Amino acid sequence: MKEEQIVSSLSLPALPEAGEVKAKAKGIFKYLGPAFIVSVAYMDPGNFGTNIAGGSQFGYNLIWVILWSNLMAIFVQILSAKLGIATGVHLPDHCGKIFSRPVNWGLWSIATVAAMATDLAEFLGGVLGFYFLFGIPLVWSALLTGVITYGICHMQKYGQRIVERIITGMVAVISIAYVWEMFLAKPDWSQVAYHVAIPMLTPDGVLVAVGMLGATVMPHVIYLHSHLVQTRRTECIDDCTHHLKMAKIDVFVAMNMAFIVNAAMVIVSAAVFNGNGLNVDSIEAAYMTLQPLMGNMAAGAFGLALLASGLSSSTVGTMAGEVILSGFVGFDIPASIRRLITMIPGLAILIAGVNPMEALVYSQVSLSFALPAAIIPLMIVTNKASIMGKFKNSSLTNSIGWIIVSMILAMNAVLMYLTITGQA
Repeated sequence: MKEEQIVSSLSLPALPEAGEVKAKAKGIFKYLGPAFIVSVAYMDPGNFGTNIAGGSQFGYNLIWVILWSNLMAIFVQILSAKLGIATGVHLPDHCGKIFSRPVNWGLWSIATVAAMATDLAEFLGGVLGFYFLFGIPLVWSALLTGVITYGICHMQKYGQRIVERIITGMVAVISIAYVWEMFLAKPDWSQVAYHVAIPMLTPDGVLVAVGMLGATVMPHVIYLHSHLVQTRRTECIDDCTHHLKMAKIDVFVAMNMAFIVNAAMVIVSAAVFNGNGLNVDSIEAAYMTLQPLMGNMAAGAFGLALLASGLSSSTVGTMAGEVILSGFVGFDIPASIRRLITMIPGLAILIAGVNPMEALVYSQVSLSFALPAAIIPLMIVTNKASIMGKFKNSSLTNSIGWIIVSMILAMNAVLMYLTITGQA
């Protein structure tokens, strides 16, 4: 009898049954999706432009910018998701309620310009993807990108989860294509590890570094995320607490996938272009240069990733534009018109023949300047107990948030100073 008791006391805890594991996995997957839509903005064609520029000009030196930007992105997207889960109202609508009319007009103007700058970069990716892979002329590629984007956005009428599945599939294509390219490029992994850990920035790299920040932490999806999480929300406080835990997992997985893709872009560019003494100044040049250096398969993977990035991020940019245009000042514009408003500037600039790479880098820099106009209202709203209840920001969260805002403002100020003095 004693032996049986000893054996019983030493026995290992029972493993969870297969049904229990399956139920838990199903419970997690129920909440995955909104952050994957958001993550597309963190690996859009603007990232292609700034990361290619950063890697080809400065080698591995700016990989740390990607890491720091990703940490900022995780923080602000969790905060945005928390706002939507706690209140059932997205950030632009909250701004419309608590800020004065002039302030809201200012926020609306900055957010609208940011959405249009985003769509410019995203349209360019879709256009160049069709051009590289299928040889379709740029103007027709632009129109085709617009039609497909409009079609994917229209799928929202059948439920947000359908759009989530479409975009998650495109994220998988981008990730597989660029991670495969990264290993083909055979980078110097010791240098990669060193520059991830050790920040290094020269005056001539500030413009590209700020562009990389603006391309990675995107203001339009800060507004959008607080809207996307509401499809899974209930009014029960306990459900909201659980929802927030699941949303954090969603953000962590999706944002780190985006980090891997962005890091891969810089690493490939550093190893292939900078490693061969090439300063690549356009996406077209990057595609053409990859063919002789790494072969047609690598160039094809680049074109496929760019096309998937352009189409998916154009959809996300248009969705964000709809949320922005409907909030702040309460414009009652039909959804179809809101979609067209955010698409038209990108189409017009492409048809006008503006230098694509310059348009990409400067559009991303403009997004960096628009970032505080999204993060500061988010910090203010999420710190109000009257709005957030038990989900109000902690002192630590507030401190981290305002440090991030200060860092972004400081980088923008340095860029302005260097530009004025002719050093950037």
